[in-house]
Amino acid sequence: MTQTRVFPRPFATLPEIRRAAHARLAREAWNFGDGGSESEATLRRNRRHLDRLAIAQNVLVDVREIDLRTSLLGVPLSSPVGIAPMGGLVLFHPEGDVEMARGAGKADTLQWLSGATGWPVEDVARAGGAPQMFQLYHHGDRGWVSELLKRVEASGYKAVALTVDTQHYSRRERDILARWSPRKAMEVAPNPRGPFHDYQMRLTWADVEWLMKTTKLPVGLKGILTVADARRAAEMGVRLIWVSNHGGRQLDHTQSSIEALPPIVDAVAGRAEIVIDGGFSKGTDVIKGLARGARVVMLGRTALWG
Repeated sequence: MTQTRVFPRPFATLPEIRRAAHARLAREAWNFGDGGSESEATLRRNRRHLDRLAIAQNVLVDVREIDLRTSLLGVPLSSPVGIAPMGGLVLFHPEGDVEMARGAGKADTLQWLSGATGWPVEDVARAGGAPQMFQLYHHGDRGWVSELLKRVEASGYKAVALTVDTQHYSRRERDILARWSPRKAMEVAPNPRGPFHDYQMRLTWADVEWLMKTTKLPVGLKGILTVADARRAAEMGVRLIWVSNHGGRQLDHTQSSIEALPPIVDAVAGRAEIVIDGGFSKGTDVIKGLARGARVVMLGRTALWG
């Protein structure tokens, strides 16, 4: 006789939540959320490099009252932690991004909505009660992007970050072995993505300039890993540099995000604000990201499993 495993509520630790998610989710959903590209070397590198960093602890400081408040692009935040953009959330909850917005609101935590959302940006905005920003995929011509940006602005999102590291969908071998495509998730979501994915392949710096002229919102670039790209973005007036290797889900064998961060911080020299993601999953990880120069650390899978 098979017994259903019962998990305590509320959970006391993050590993408990992850184990419960693994037990409850369909294999395809788990692999999509947990996996990376190709051999998953970058996925492992993110975790390994965070673990190698040691925290220098100053003592004899009164810590009875701690103020975690900060701001990003002028938007007040309750803490320097945000929920990273993630597509395919319908695989993890029937209401996907809308439910994530509710959770972010209850936790008073920044939500950065994915451009691969399966829900209208208006619906997600109405569900949230915390600051929201938008991650843009260039999944259409400039007319299509312009119309989307108008909706994003009208819905109250505070910034837009163009993702620049997804010229082509990566080779994710967990999905290939399962003979499964994540595009199937979009077939059951209520709102399809943009019509033409090949526009991401055409992106150049000219598109960044156009975006900055088109939207009223502060513009960031997500997927920066080199000093040259960070410096160029800052010089042209990009307001936010997002150091990211897409959680190890795009080009494999890149630097870890935490490894790439310090030289980018030095090169930007305060001309843009810096956020980071890539393997961050707990409070001590956040401390390391902040200590190395990020203003806000974005968490993906930690929020996903919950």
